[in-house]
Amino acid sequence: MKVFKFGGASVKDAEGVMNVKKVLDFTNQKNLVVVVSAMGKTTNALEEVVHCYFQEPESLEAKISEVYQFHRDILEGLFPNPSHEIFKKTNGWFESLRGFLDTNKSKNHAFVYDQVVSTGELISTTIVSAYLNESGLENQWLDVRTCICTDDYYRDAKVDWELTQANISEKVKKSGITITQGFLGSESENNFTTTLGREGSDYTAAIFAYCLN
Repeated sequence: MKVFKFGGASVKDAEGVMNVKKVLDFTNQKNLVVVVSAMGKTTNALEEVVHCYFQEPESLEAKISEVYQFHRDILEGLFPNPSHEIFKKTNGWFESLRGFLDTNKSKNHAFVYDQVVSTGELISTTIVSAYLNESGLENQWLDVRTCICTDDYYRDAKVDWELTQANISEKVKKSGITITQGFLGSESENNFTTTLGREGSDYTAAIFAYCLN
């Protein structure tokens, strides 16, 4: 079993995602966990969404639309068929983001940050996984929040190693390719999304490597 990690610059556009496929073909690893960051500067853009939510609500929808269009452009570069299921899946993540912002009652900035910014990795891995499957590289998409358990210290959560080890051992297939998100976890008590601190995708890859021996 190997663990690969691709940062945001590696998947900043359609060409970058295509190159991920080339790398995986070249290395020819059969048993692999691939940790992927948000695409390009998406994390920064989603931080601006959080800012607008708290400080400039009149600009919120325009800012979300910018993030949406960025990903739409990548999708159109990867999937010529506009009725491909991946467009609906990606729209679903944006619907979830808007739904959270519409119904959230918490004024805890760090909590809101984690629920919003995590959208970047969820979208990027959904797109990468779909493109690889479409290109003949079969893989399983895994929600890392079902694996990495943390406390509720939002934006810099601490890992519950015992639960995380058990989850990874149970959920990661020992054969084939698994695509999952960097940076994210889930707090054990209420299952809200947490993040592991900026540049947390490297840490995520190390967590998987450790737990998979």
